[in-house]
Amino acid sequence: MKISDAVTRYVAHRKALGMRFGRQERTLHSFARHCSDTDLGNIAPETVLGFIAGTGPVTLNWRTKYDTLHGLYRFLIARGFTTHAPLPRSVPKPSVTFVPHIFSQEELRRMIDASDGCQSSKRILQGFTLRTLLLLLYGAALRLNEALSLTLADVDLGGRTLTVLESKFYKTRLIPIDTDLCNVLSSYVASRKKQRAADDEPLLITSQGKAVPDHLARAAFRRLRILAAIARRDGTRQPPRLHDLRHSAAVHRLVNWYRSGRDVQRLLPRLATFLGHIDVTSTQRYLTLTPELLKEASKRFEDYAMGGRHV
Repeated sequence: MKISDAVTRYVAHRKALGMRFGRQERTLHSFARHCSDTDLGNIAPETVLGFIAGTGPVTLNWRTKYDTLHGLYRFLIARGFTTHAPLPRSVPKPSVTFVPHIFSQEELRRMIDASDGCQSSKRILQGFTLRTLLLLLYGAALRLNEALSLTLADVDLGGRTLTVLESKFYKTRLIPIDTDLCNVLSSYVASRKKQRAADDEPLLITSQGKAVPDHLARAAFRRLRILAAIARRDGTRQPPRLHDLRHSAAVHRLVNWYRSGRDVQRLLPRLATFLGHIDVTSTQRYLTLTPELLKEASKRFEDYAMGGRHV
């Protein structure tokens, strides 16, 4: 059996179980191409390791690829399509824990301003759409797939809410949006209505009128990041990502709560609900310690230690 046929069978099986499996499916098809779509029995351990490890250091992506291929081979062995899994015998731990990039307000402004420079008749993803996507990811703290899955019906401008259907944990949630984001969406929705788009059509579309695929959004962001001169200066190998806008939204919300004297511990469950997390523990992973956050937290502790009222 060819590896591509094996991947097709496995993906169909996982989707039949109700799983979305989008990212894993892309990984598996990439693996099949890496193996030149050879027969299962011809895939050597060195080939698998080359696909998983690449040429850089061990990262979380290393483990993700390994787990995806492990699931594939467990399926194939159980059904007699192959007798062994040519996977590495040990899984090394990432050498450095990944720390997301927390965009400063200045960096956010530069990216929004630079999005106009992406406006071009030759661009499949227009600057107007890219700008709206950035503001959705930050202003509503959405995951990329959540923003790209929004339909026109999911945007309630009158109620100032977004409906996110079946997000990461197959939960639907309502997200309140502030006036600024509501105005941005109002302008974008108006442009879509001029195209006589139906309510069940995607909110964000390409210049060809199709839903924006995630790979296109990531590629546009890479161009935008360079255009806006956004780069990490903490020695971290991986550059800022689109998903870091969601992390930034959570950290900035926490800083604002500290500055306004709010009871942060009491409000953390609300932040977890806003982000669509199952519990506060998941939310705490998003709260990367930044100099700004450390400063505000230190002020709060100093006030508490000196006998001040902890609001």
